[in-house]
Amino acid sequence: MTAETIDFAAGGYRFIKGVFQYSAGVSALPGHRLVRVRFREPVALVEGFQRIEAHIKAAGRPLTSFAACELRSPAPFTDEGFRAFNEVYVVTLEKWGIYVGQTRINPVARSNVCPEISGPAGPSFHAFTYTESAPGAAPSFVIAGSGEAVEGGATYRERTVRYRDTSPDAMHEKARYVLGEMERRMAAFGFGWKDTTAAQVYTVHDLHPFLAGEIVQRGAARHGLSWHYCRPPVVDLEYEMDCRGLELERVI
Repeated sequence: MTAETIDFAAGGYRFIKGVFQYSAGVSALPGHRLVRVRFREPVALVEGFQRIEAHIKAAGRPLTSFAACELRSPAPFTDEGFRAFNEVYVVTLEKWGIYVGQTRINPVARSNVCPEISGPAGPSFHAFTYTESAPGAAPSFVIAGSGEAVEGGATYRERTVRYRDTSPDAMHEKARYVLGEMERRMAAFGFGWKDTTAAQVYTVHDLHPFLAGEIVQRGAARHGLSWHYCRPPVVDLEYEMDCRGLELERVI
């Protein structure tokens, strides 16, 4: 089943409709390109929004051009804690004219993971992506992070692949599900692994039993694979990935 995409003209990108806290991915509209900016060190949420706002304005772009972000949190949330955090997170997006509370549709893609060692004191920004005007630019996209759970609906316990099972066979099945979700989301924009410039995986479990046969064989590691020793953002999720296809990235 092909994912639904929606144009967000005010931001210069289109997105895959997801849940209220984030979209499943974004792709630049013609005449635009996505630019990723990574902070040298994680920046706490409130300060991060302030620095992102200043950067986007300095680039001469509207705040609606904010298209994706990568967060770091101290530890995985409970279902209730994750919802409470997300309700706070979307307040700024609503102020920026991106998120509309009445519709609960959010165009901004996101990943939010938890470093197992030396994590931040509170939720923080690791990176963000926005659009800039670029006539003739190559297509660009960012696919949001996905763990091994179906988005929306029931509790994570009810919709997680091999819930609380971290055996090698279960981890392989979780990875297979997430890789398939990455492919489904890319396909909604007409892309595949051949179009990616980077792929990131977030887990504290051993990748090696399925690295070659499942990840590399699919083409997901065509430019290597960035393995972040992190947990997904919700308790009892064990494996997450995101990917992107960009021609411009910066570090500030």
